Parts: sequence; structure tokens; C-alpha cells
Amino acid sequence: MSESAANLSDILARIDAARKKAVAPAPSTTLIAVTKTHDADAIRPVLDAGHRVFGENRVQEAMGKWPGLRAAYRDIELHLIGPLQSNKTREAVETFDAIHSLDRPKLAHALKAELEKQPKPMTMFIQVNTGEEPQKAGVAPHEAAAFVALCRDELHLPVKGLMCIPPNNENPAPHFALLQKLARENTLPLLSMGMSGDFESAIKFGATHVRVGSAIFGERSVDAG
Repeated sequence: MSESAANLSDILARIDAARKKAVAPAPSTTLIAVTKTHDADAIRPVLDAGHRVFGENRVQEAMGKWPGLRAAYRDIELHLIGPLQSNKTREAVETFDAIHSLDRPKLAHALKAELEKQPKPMTMFIQVNTGEEPQKAGVAPHEAAAFVALCRDELHLPVKGLMCIPPNNENPAPHFALLQKLARENTLPLLSMGMSGDFESAIKFGATHVRVGSAIFGERSVDAG
């Protein structure tokens, strides 16, 4: 067994253990194996181990390596977890099954227009800047309800959940609790939260999707592209 496949097995076991300890976990928790900056050869052992849900940060990087992997492995589900430029919506809709970084009206309108051109089943998450960090993408918590209304109710985008990335220097638990509260208030069933260092905490607060990269594939190589 490769090191990454062994790491995958360990993470899946930790997810299961965290769910058993949680008072009220989500009905299920999906592991998104984050493959940004890792090439196809690094990803194949995890695919061979049976995993099929992956995350990428950049549209162009995903377009370069996933078509070949999709041709070789069935039922791959690909999530865009990084920022999306409005002028990349065509490529994003073509390439991904889910988008976790819907965060502004311009992007919402661009995605609406693109889905009208190339209709397909998708799942979208609104990114919430729970720490209200000026350098970070995402809608402010107090703006979340209005943005959900725009995206889901007015534009009829397939928004099913919320996503957050807590500040690096803070306890993530209050941020996960806030995201859970906002999701409940807006009747959104999915919560994308938790990464390699804090996914077990996120599961306590109902994470339905956790995004784990370095704990599976090792530290990222030099940032791609």
C-alpha cells in the first residue's frame, strides 16, 4: 500500500471515530481529498484505493490533470474549493461537479448565465468569511441570508450549503458553530468545513464535507500555475 493510500485509510478511520464521538453529527461526512499542486501520478494510488471525491483550488490546474484521470477511473466527483474568477465560469462548470467558493453577486450572475448555456447537475456552497478577515474571500456573516436569497431564491442556483475557512490563529470551533447556525437559519443542509488540522472539530459541528490535503498527500509542492 502506498503512503498516500495508507494516509487515506487513517483519515477515513478518524472521520468515523469523530462521527461516533459527536453528539449530533451530520447524516454523513464526505471526505474531499484535496489534490492541489499534486500531479496525476500522486493521485492515482488514492484512486486505486477506491476514493472518488477530490478537491482542487484552481480551474486551470484541474483542467490539466483531471480529464485523463476521469477517462481512466469512473465516478470521480470533483469539487472546486478555491476562489473562482467570473471569467472562468465556463471552464468551472465544464470541469467541476461542485463549487464551494460562491461569494459575490457578480459571480452568482455569471454562474447563472453559464448554467443556462450548459445545464448540468451541480452543487454550490456559499463561502462565508466567518472571521471577517479583509484579505479573505467570502460574504460577511450578517450578509449571508441576503446572499443566499439572491443565489438560491432569485437566481435559482443549486446552492445547498455553506463553506468557511477559519482564521489560522484562532480556535476554529466558534467559526464552525457560526457556520452551522447560519446554515440552519437558511435551511441549507450541507456544511463544507474542516481541513487537515481541524476536521475532527468540524465534524462535531455537523460538517457534511471535510477538505483534507496534506494529511493524505503530504505537504504541497511548489504552488502550481
